[in-house]
Amino acid sequence: MESDSGSASVANSIIDIAHNLGMKAVAEGVETEEQLDFLRRCDCDKFQGLLFSRPVPARQFSELLRQQGPKTG
Repeated sequence: MESDSGSASVANSIIDIAHNLGMKAVAEGVETEEQLDFLRRCDCDKFQGLLFSRPVPARQFSELLRQQGPKTG
C-alpha cells in the first residue's frame, strides 16, 4: 500500500469515512508487517488476513475459540 500512493490514499480515505460515520474500520487481507504498520498509523480499528492466520475450516475455528476461553480482566 505505502509503495502505491493511490492505494494508500484510498485505504486512508475508507478508514476516515468509516470513522466519520461512527463505524469501526476493519482491514481485510493483511499479509505483511508493513501493511499492518501502515494501517495502524491510519488508525484502522481491526485487522484480519494471512499475517494472523491461514484460513481454517469452521470446525477447527470453533475449537480455536474454545481454546482461547473467555477473557477476564
